[in-house]
Amino acid sequence: MDYHDPVLLNESIEALNIKEDGCYIDATFGGGGHSRSILQQLGAKGHLFGFDQDKDVLPNLPENDSFTFVHHNFRFLKRFLKLHGVRTVDGILADLGVSSHQFNTAERGFSYRYEADLDMRMNQNDEQQASDILNTYSAEALQQMFSVYGEVRNSKTLALTIVEERSLKPIRTIGDFLLIIQPLIRGNKNRYLAQVFQALRIEVNDEMTALKEFLDQCLEVLKPGGRLVVIAYHSLEDRMIKNFVKTGNFEGTMIKDFYGNIERPFKIITKKALLPSEEEIKRNPRARSAKMRIAQKV
Repeated sequence: MDYHDPVLLNESIEALNIKEDGCYIDATFGGGGHSRSILQQLGAKGHLFGFDQDKDVLPNLPENDSFTFVHHNFRFLKRFLKLHGVRTVDGILADLGVSSHQFNTAERGFSYRYEADLDMRMNQNDEQQASDILNTYSAEALQQMFSVYGEVRNSKTLALTIVEERSLKPIRTIGDFLLIIQPLIRGNKNRYLAQVFQALRIEVNDEMTALKEFLDQCLEVLKPGGRLVVIAYHSLEDRMIKNFVKTGNFEGTMIKDFYGNIERPFKIITKKALLPSEEEIKRNPRARSAKMRIAQKV
């Protein structure tokens, strides 16, 4: 099985508007599908930086003089570009989805379909695992996490049940957790479990804060006319990206200059998010929730 089938591949490469001698960033390297396509469009003077914090991606790295891999979270984008003597770039691509490899590798603990320890760390060097959160967070903190990051309707009941159950026996594995969740499932079982596991994964990896830090730095390092292309998979991410490209902040607040003109940091290329075709969804069901937004720095 392939490591990961890149979502909206042709659309995202086209969206970057690649120049042969340009400098680009693939902020979520993963299986390297997007990176390989970008490299095909670059000449000898062009360069691509790939970022990824997951050690499992290392066998996928291309041997190419025009490629530099940074084994870190994209929230450190600016720091590592500076380290490589790069101040500005022509385009940035980020596919925020969890890779098929991560979902399908049972011991990583990302999927409720397998029995394994509750891990969910994108970066295996991080200390806090999903099980630590379930066993130590207060009922209030758990409720907030499931409600905000998973939009779980009965988040309070779920949180209180977790606190009650862990006092009898620590929650270590996916199986332990599923036993607790089973009686609380509302509506479609798979959808409910996906929302619960999504919330936990976002918290483990501090995904929303990392995305904020990344987007702020994108605005700093992109050249005027440079493209930002981001593929999101849930409404929280998509709303944050939409607000940011529209207003330069995450609340979506219009900021005016001294003369009363609205400051727009980006020209929005996609008024509505770009969605995968029916054909792509049939080929790769994980693409179905993908939404791509394209913006050009003013």
